[in-house]
Amino acid sequence: KLLQPIPYVVQLFLSILLLTDENQRKMASLFNKFQKAVGVLAKSSTFAKNPRQLQFEADINKLFMYTSFNRLGREALETDAEEIIEMAGKTSLSEQQKQVQDNIHYQVENFCSLMDAILCPDVSKREPGSQPATPPPRQSGLTFAVGGSNHASPAADKPFVPETKPLKLAQVSQRLMEQLGYTLEIKPSVIPHKDAGQGCFIKGEADAGTVLAFYPGVIYSPAFYRYIPGYPKVDSQNSYLITRYDGTVINAQPWGLGGDSREVWTGSYTPAVKTDTKTSENGSDRLWKALSKPLQGSGKAKEVLERRNPLAFGHLANHPGKETNPNVMICPYDFPLVEKDLRPYVPNVSFGDSGEVKMKRFGSFWFKTGGSNGVEAPVLKTLVLVATRALRDEELLLNYRLSNSKRRPDWYTPVNEEEDRRRWS
Repeated sequence: KLLQPIPYVVQLFLSILLLTDENQRKMASLFNKFQKAVGVLAKSSTFAKNPRQLQFEADINKLFMYTSFNRLGREALETDAEEIIEMAGKTSLSEQQKQVQDNIHYQVENFCSLMDAILCPDVSKREPGSQPATPPPRQSGLTFAVGGSNHASPAADKPFVPETKPLKLAQVSQRLMEQLGYTLEIKPSVIPHKDAGQGCFIKGEADAGTVLAFYPGVIYSPAFYRYIPGYPKVDSQNSYLITRYDGTVINAQPWGLGGDSREVWTGSYTPAVKTDTKTSENGSDRLWKALSKPLQGSGKAKEVLERRNPLAFGHLANHPGKETNPNVMICPYDFPLVEKDLRPYVPNVSFGDSGEVKMKRFGSFWFKTGGSNGVEAPVLKTLVLVATRALRDEELLLNYRLSNSKRRPDWYTPVNEEEDRRRWS
């Protein structure tokens, strides 16, 4: 049973390839090879005793295949797919994680370059002698430059907001689609239940393994849980919370639908509080509320973020309805904060620096462990949504994986009960 998700993963991966009958027969043999490689995992006592770790590894395995194949582009060959599957069966979890981060960052960097082209003023049209209003262009290629000659940091109490073109979010979204081939739009969901509300749709088309959306908002590490609005019942009036495997919580409620400018953003907001005047409280009720209410304090860094981010709508993806499969999945993305030019397009701020952890750089990879020769750099612990198949003009559907140890909403239909159980074990 523990191995059920992984063969399913490979079947999904194979289904995204446009193959001839002959290639399909070849890929079937590769599928058998991968199953044998996965058999090694079944013999591990560690994973047999830790279902949550097994599910995490299965998810990383999916992401490794999807994003690696996507990075090869549409000209990828069947032999390339074969190599990726072979690597997925042999590569360690830590190495797969590094490659996934590398693949995601490659796409994020491309997105940011396109956004710069859309929003930054045309340098060639500036008046002679005028000062540039935007930072100098980034180096080309996939780089994780440390330090560098970026412009001086603005004063902490008044971050510098560079000049950008006066475009509305809708205009930016349309121009991004023309350049990237897709964008996102928010409109009524097609899921047939009364609580579906608005849905997040891809407009245009994208291949499997494509980063389709950022999950925006305020990041809380476990040390700052008591600052989440509504604590301890943080989800009672907020359906825009999501948790990474490492316990990091992202609250997208403050982000809402974005905005029409680049601005200093802290994520501050005051959630609406529903009160029941008919319910009387005794002394113990009032004491419990006093002890469990969220702690007060700003704890939020001031960041200059581009609120006109057409892909910052991951929090509006709905759970699939009955007999419908998800078409996107969550991917943890540790954004390196040394990438100053990319920072405005990552729609997150950390509460009390909770999103920043020390990482090591070795070669082209960042990871959390290493020797003394590594160069330390902070990261922002975010999430993105990755396509699990080719998509075109349809609603994004994300498996919420709600815990089966608690009462779930009537509209929730489990995609895979075993995965839900492992995720929250």
